[in-house]
Amino acid sequence: NIGYRTSYLYEQKKKETMKFTLALGALLATSASAFSPAFVPRTNVAKASPSALQMAFESKVFETREVTFADTKETIVKGGRDLFPLLPKAFEGIKEIGVIGWGSQAPAQAQNIRDSLNEVEAGINVSIGLREGSGSFEEAKDCGFSTEEGTLGEMFEVIKKSDLVILLISDAAQAKLYKEIFAAMKPGATLGLSHGFLLGYLDSIGEKFPDDMDVIAVCPKGMGPSVRRLYEQGKEVNGAGINASFAVHQDVSGKATELALGWGVAVGSPFMFETTLRSEYCSDIYGERGILLGAVHGIVESLYRRYQRQGMSPEDAFVQSCESITGNIVKTISTKGIKAVYDQLNDEDKAIFQNAYSASYKPAKEILQEIYDEVSSGNEIRTVIMHGQRLDKYPVGKIDGTDTWKVGEQVRANRDEENIPLNPFTAGVYVATMMAQIDVLLEEGHPYSEVVNESVIEAVDSLCPYMHYRGVAFMVDNCSFTAKTGSRKWAPRFDYILDQLAYTAVDNGKPVDQDLIAAFEDHRVHQAVEECCKLRPPVDISVSAETSTKEIVIQ
Repeated sequence: NIGYRTSYLYEQKKKETMKFTLALGALLATSASAFSPAFVPRTNVAKASPSALQMAFESKVFETREVTFADTKETIVKGGRDLFPLLPKAFEGIKEIGVIGWGSQAPAQAQNIRDSLNEVEAGINVSIGLREGSGSFEEAKDCGFSTEEGTLGEMFEVIKKSDLVILLISDAAQAKLYKEIFAAMKPGATLGLSHGFLLGYLDSIGEKFPDDMDVIAVCPKGMGPSVRRLYEQGKEVNGAGINASFAVHQDVSGKATELALGWGVAVGSPFMFETTLRSEYCSDIYGERGILLGAVHGIVESLYRRYQRQGMSPEDAFVQSCESITGNIVKTISTKGIKAVYDQLNDEDKAIFQNAYSASYKPAKEILQEIYDEVSSGNEIRTVIMHGQRLDKYPVGKIDGTDTWKVGEQVRANRDEENIPLNPFTAGVYVATMMAQIDVLLEEGHPYSEVVNESVIEAVDSLCPYMHYRGVAFMVDNCSFTAKTGSRKWAPRFDYILDQLAYTAVDNGKPVDQDLIAAFEDHRVHQAVEECCKLRPPVDISVSAETSTKEIVIQ
């Protein structure tokens, strides 16, 4: 998930030898799982009707339902505030929940869980754990957590008393502190994650979670402010929020599935679908480097220059590139599906869309396959860790000072929201990249629920609304360290390959690949997206409304 903050940056010095320097042979020997297909379905599920990739699970607390995504069936749990009375049963045996960190996800999840449990008088204490001296103590106090009431404290003290430890510190901090965290957890406590990065790191160094603890994950498919804002907005409509995947990596107690589902309901997820922790980190880290952040950044930069070369003013070029994506294209996808973007065009614009789509799909897919290979092999995790080691010497700067984003500020200040165009060429490039990302994930064996949420819903219902409100550069500058590292690394690759291969093919009159267009029109993912749209709450996120979760702003 993109919503991890850099409030706890990786401080390990170079003298601490990184285990990533193990010889490749040793890495392969100790971590074959890191190089195996990311999606390894659970085998210990109860008997149920066949489901996509065996993604079937049972719950004795929550009603499950079987949903058809394209040509496969998957089991989900549909959330809602009407399920809150079931939370005490799902959290059976849990008296203390420690939410560790105060980045993007932690404030949102901690407040949502606290509010949901308090609503049904569950008698469960939710505490925030922060590193000693953290500047976030005051922010946590402003959200109702306090040292006097025992709901705010030093992170290891909170970990020691918690029955469920929800670890939401930065990826780099998790990689540095995991041994101390595991050692501090009391016997029988459950480790909760909202991202699979730590598993990827442990895989790559030949280590694993302690065998005697439950390890679960609930991974909202959107940034923390979205998770909180939609929870607050949904109080009058039986809930609204951000969809979440859940994973049961280790189930020693036999209660891990119910606890994970309860966590998802409490955080406000409209529906929850099962994944594995390994599948989650592969799809999540891959997705944020692709259409969620890195690719859209590269697309906008390349089209902004292209449209100016064609004679547009800088302001018009920004409107026809960035504004067209964040203000029109994604809104159509959010409510009607990907194909609706194409179907609503007239014949002339459809021809322009086809030209752009045909030229852009394969170049984009080339980069996306490379990203997936880098993530699934552990290379991308290594990049994040090494980048963290360099932070003291090379702090991360901002990107919003360039011409593209300065012009964007002027455009947003004078925006006519009702008259933002849907540029068919921009749509063709953007949709081609989104479809290429989808195809890579499907070819790698990920289920439709995960594919659609990581490649479509998180983009159009969480991230792009914030990009439209504050700018793409704002998102890049204020996202998690892991996402920021990936976006800065891969956005130029999308920019260059589209400029060098896709746009030159269009300019040189290369014929449209009608097989690609037919494959797009007939793609099975369209039905899966439509099914997900049916499960969508009737609430659009209000990015400007008052909320108790603040966006993070790098000064």
